Parts: sequence; structure tokens; C-alpha cells
Amino acid sequence: MATISTARSTAYLTALTQEIEKKLQRALTSPSLRRNLLQELFADIALEVDDRAKEIILSSEDAITVAEEQTEGPICYYYVLADHFVHVPQNGKPILDLIVQLWSQSFASNIFSLLFHNCSRFNLKILKSSSATHQLWFKELQMYSGLTSKQIQGVSRVSFRSNTTDLISIVEVFGVKYLLEDVALVPERLKKIPLQAQRDLFLFLSRFIFFYNLADRLGSFLSQFPDFPNAFLIGGPADIFVTELSDQLQKLKVEPVLLHYLSQLKVLQGLELRMATSTRLKTCLYSFTSPGAPMYPTRAVRHAAWNALDLLYPVGRYPRHIISLFFRLLYPWYWPSSFWNFIKSCILAIFYSLLRLIFSSWDKVRSRTKEQ
Repeated sequence: MATISTARSTAYLTALTQEIEKKLQRALTSPSLRRNLLQELFADIALEVDDRAKEIILSSEDAITVAEEQTEGPICYYYVLADHFVHVPQNGKPILDLIVQLWSQSFASNIFSLLFHNCSRFNLKILKSSSATHQLWFKELQMYSGLTSKQIQGVSRVSFRSNTTDLISIVEVFGVKYLLEDVALVPERLKKIPLQAQRDLFLFLSRFIFFYNLADRLGSFLSQFPDFPNAFLIGGPADIFVTELSDQLQKLKVEPVLLHYLSQLKVLQGLELRMATSTRLKTCLYSFTSPGAPMYPTRAVRHAAWNALDLLYPVGRYPRHIISLFFRLLYPWYWPSSFWNFIKSCILAIFYSLLRLIFSSWDKVRSRTKEQ
């Protein structure tokens, strides 16, 4: 009976994947309808599974496990389909190929994020179940890696799920953790990849290691860095890493992602960098500290950039702030907001100081009472 139920559930999910494939094929062959079709598909897979379909889908043992894992919130179609692609990866491959061809469309990255948010497990299963080498798998990954900046924006737009763990699983779509821990940091596997592929891999990871909360592996990552032919011009591993990171920071336009990157920069303390690399990073951070063109950074981004600058470059901290204040005075239209934020910061500082004073006095009174 269980086998029949599982077969029924698998057949239903396979039919769903075929419908998704048909709609993607139609979008590919109909440029005028492409955006509307992809928007409709995105809305369809984000819908909650209705009762009739839920009865069929949850009849299999694998689907029951999915339902148990998601204890909060509704079960949506993308959730069960993503798990289905982990267990039956061959069903997801045609969809993946079609999404690559449609990647320039705005909703393609969002659909990819939803359907393959378990992609790190998906790619690993493909690797184990086929004769593909790490080199071939990495080449396949490179097909998508060039547009990862857009993918980050796509992930940020998929905001109807507030659970942090769900968002973390969604942004692991490129298997970065697998590439770092099971390839880049394992010399035996790394040596099997051609030298040029190794260089491409480390440049790719340099751009996204902070985004995936893997900054604690930075020391090991830099120690495994492959040799580059022009190292005498661009510097060592730390210089290459910081150069790629600076370029990535300049491309980011999504505030939460940019704030996350800036908060991770503290691990760069103590790195020995060439003067040109250090100046490049300092210029990049300084570009986020001023309001207006060309970056138009928000107040939160400006403060995060100042904190990173002061932490990484403590020498010249006060002159930098004085010069910044002087240039702010040249733009009178910024004065009201700056003055209001200054007053608000002062009030909050005084309030928190009074709270600390009250609590410290209360602790002293309690300690004296206990002694008596």
C-alpha cells in the first residue's frame, strides 16, 4: 500500500515538473509573452498546496518527512518540488537547462531560487550518481556563476518567507559551501582539477565566501590558494582575495546583502596587503560613506562602511571624519536630516547612560544589602 502511495505521489510531482517544463519551453519560444509566463509560473509554484493535492503528495514517505521538517507555515509547491528534485535529480535537469537559457529575464532567478533551494544537495547527488568529475561539475556550475549577483537580488525579492533558516537554504543554491569545504580545502580533490579551473574556483569563492557566512575558513582558504602567473603584479592570495571582494562590493545594490558583507570585513584585520590592494579596499569603503551619487548609500550602509574603515584603518580615523564633515557642510540640503539624526543619537546616548547608571546603582544597593 505504501509503495502504491509513493508511486502515486511521484507520478503527481513528475506531472507537475512536466507542466513547469512546458511553460518554460513556451516562454522560451514566445518572446512577447515571456515575462508574463514566467511571472505566472513564479506565482504558481509559490502557492500553498491545496487539500486535494496535499493528500496525494503527502502520501509518500519522503513527502511526509518534508511535512515534518516544515513545522511552521503553509506547505507550498516550491517546497515539495525542491525536495523532489533532490530525490529525483533527473526530473530537475531539463528545467535547469531551460532556466539557464531564460536567465536574462527578471523572474528566472526567482524561479530558480525556489525550485532549487536545496541545490547544494542536488548537485552533490548528481556528482555521486554520475561519472562526471569535479572538473566537469565545476564547468557546469560556471554556467550559472556569472549571474550570481543578480541571483542575490532575486533571493532578496523572495521575501514572503520570514524564517531565517529558509532564506539560508535558499541562498545556498550554488553549493558554495560544498565547493569550499569538499573541494577547495581538500588538497587531494583540488589537485584533480586543472590549474586554470582551480584559479577560477578560488576567484569565484573569493566573491561569495562572506555572503555564505564562511569567513571563519578564510585562513585555510588563503593557504590553499593556487599560484597565479602574474602574482608579481597582483600580489599574493590575500591581495587577490581582497581585490575580488572589493569588486563584488561595488556591484552590490541590495542593502541587507551589502550590510552583511560590511559586517564580515572585520576578519581582514591583520592581513598583509600590498599598498595598491589596501588603497583599493579603502577607496571602495570610502565610496559608501558619503550620501548622493554615484552610490546613493543609505544611512545604515554609510555607518557600516565607516565602522569597517575605522576598524581596518585606525590610522587617520579622525582626519577622515573631519574631512567628511567639511564636505557635508557644503551641501545644505543634508543639514536638517543630519541635525535630526545627531539630536536623536544624543538623546539615545543620554538615555542609555542613565539606564546604565540606574542599574549599576541598583546592583550596588543589592550587594550592600546582601553583605549586611
